[in-house]
Amino acid sequence: MKNILITILMLLTFTINAQQEPLVNFGKKQVEEKVKKDKPKKQFFKNFYKDFFKYSTVYAAGDYRAAYESSDKKYLIRQPDGAGLYDVPEVVDVTEYFPSDYRIGFGIRKLGRFDYERKPGNFWTGDQNVERQNALIAPTSAVKGWEYLFHFEKERRRGEEWNNQRYFLRHTGKYHIVKLESRYQGAFDFNYNAVDVRARLPIGKKLSISAGAAFRTHERVYGVNPYEIWVSALDANGNQENYWYELAYEYGYQDAYYTTEIYNPITGEEENVGGYFWWNPEGQIVASSDPQFRDGPYKRLISRYNNDVLGNTGTFGSVSPVVGFDWYHYKSKFWAHVYGSAFLPYHKYVMGDEDDQGRIPLSYLYRNSWDQYGLADAAKGEQWWDYQAGANIGWKLSKSIGVFAEGEYTKMWDSEFFITTFGINFTFR
Repeated sequence: MKNILITILMLLTFTINAQQEPLVNFGKKQVEEKVKKDKPKKQFFKNFYKDFFKYSTVYAAGDYRAAYESSDKKYLIRQPDGAGLYDVPEVVDVTEYFPSDYRIGFGIRKLGRFDYERKPGNFWTGDQNVERQNALIAPTSAVKGWEYLFHFEKERRRGEEWNNQRYFLRHTGKYHIVKLESRYQGAFDFNYNAVDVRARLPIGKKLSISAGAAFRTHERVYGVNPYEIWVSALDANGNQENYWYELAYEYGYQDAYYTTEIYNPITGEEENVGGYFWWNPEGQIVASSDPQFRDGPYKRLISRYNNDVLGNTGTFGSVSPVVGFDWYHYKSKFWAHVYGSAFLPYHKYVMGDEDDQGRIPLSYLYRNSWDQYGLADAAKGEQWWDYQAGANIGWKLSKSIGVFAEGEYTKMWDSEFFITTFGINFTFR
């Protein structure tokens, strides 16, 4: 996103300089000629500054609040040093306590509001959960010209810390929409970048349709489970190639077989039992049987293996055709805003790690093309639909009663985000 913005500014600067012709006269006439040539450039910067920064807001804000504290306290008993197994134990509070939650962010914003939207407070705080605006998802803006949001924040919740950022830049004209967007949500491991260029066709005063192309990137691998591929792999003879416990060995775990004889109080007979003890890399026993190991530490190993494999992949990038619509009706007693965009199933991956056939195996295109042998040689890929949609409807039934409903839905690859709000208002008069 940073490189894209720099390129745009360089192109703007180049265009301005190219319009200035060399001076051909000298003396007083030369000065007058220079003034004439400088006026368009100064006027351009003046108009650009006015159009780009007018009504924008620079902000820095945050919040600090008490952390979540569980009402379900957890305790552990242990014997003090030198005490016997049946002496009075020591009770230890092992409830997990978290440091205070906080959020601090800063940025600059200029986003048009539709008639039904109201500013949530006297000041902008940068809280994306409170200050949501439909300008960030609706294809068509409430205003023409420049809109943007450049926001960065650091957040801690329940002891975990992460960074969030959202960069949004759009120019809306009567017949065009150009949008650049970059979004990273640390809490959801969602990293998304896009460039969207569309032609726009207004139909009457309420409806607008658009069509164009979008370039989108993502770092997360969707639809592919590396562990499932590894554990299901077969060799050339069709035999199982990898056994589940071999993964544990690779991460430093070791096991040892044991047998013992125990008395069964139900049958009154002695029984021989056997199993495997498992040690972690630090030499601590973590399980006394294979089922116990697989139900505990091994689950975390699977996640660790997937993260190790997928963490080495590069950024994926695809080009997709996109269409959208925006229908907006507003009256003081009733309003409806319905909008949506669809990324058509003709996606072309242009970024990602390729195999020897020029394919990008871990792209979402091949999510259903893996079997026990790996990626099928004849795999051609499978297309899909992605969507973004939203609606905001309000109806004042009388001076005192009003109902409303609003919602947003985004589906991209295997990620889905949605939020709905609905209710009724009654005002005493």
